[in-house]
Amino acid sequence: MRLGSFDFSPGLIPTLAMLVAFPVLLSLGFWQLDRAEHREQVLRALDARGESPVLDLNAQSPDADDAWYRDALAHGRYDTARQFLLDNQTHQGEAGYHVLTPLRLNGRDAAVLVDRGWISAGGSRAELPSLPLTGDVREVRGHLDQGPTTGIRLGGMADGEQGWPLRLQYIEYEELEQRLGYELLPMVLRLDPEADDGYVRQWRPEHALGYGPERNRGYAVQWFGLAATLLIIYFVVNLKRRPQGKHDER
Repeated sequence: MRLGSFDFSPGLIPTLAMLVAFPVLLSLGFWQLDRAEHREQVLRALDARGESPVLDLNAQSPDADDAWYRDALAHGRYDTARQFLLDNQTHQGEAGYHVLTPLRLNGRDAAVLVDRGWISAGGSRAELPSLPLTGDVREVRGHLDQGPTTGIRLGGMADGEQGWPLRLQYIEYEELEQRLGYELLPMVLRLDPEADDGYVRQWRPEHALGYGPERNRGYAVQWFGLAATLLIIYFVVNLKRRPQGKHDER
């Protein structure tokens, strides 16, 4: 391709590498922007949640879009035999899981996943943590959420996993319902930090040193900058000045 006094003639391998890497860098940038927007929404909703009445999950199935971050309560029994461990969750730099336990709701044939907090993965992924819990009737309080973030989804929800507790890569309500055999509300009840039977619960999505949406936007700028740099390098490396006196063949 002729561009003024230059020829642009990229090779096959650099072009293939460009076609693979450039969209990946852009997608990572947009993903960080989405995470920044999500963090802002969560912070606003958590600050405003006290202005709305508490939802009773035994009496109603709230619409998910209207229920996010609302305070809620539920009466029922934990399904202690079938709990889930949501993988790839960190706390203060340590790898672990979020413990998700179905609560069978009294008075209705449905359950809600209760996020009981973060637990360390320990020294070996081959050995899952113990999750002792009683199955007596209880009142559970917390706020409704979409569940912990899991990043980009690759593969199935629980590929290669068997037995209980079941390790998950992300939450897929329809598949969870098939495994449990009963209806799940399409939301997570994050257990109140003062309640019993929980683990580490720091629900506000911000770091003690001020980690908030601004950091995600900074990451997005870095990914977009890398994409722009890659594009510039691709053109500069493959752009060569035409020799003086060279003419197009007719």
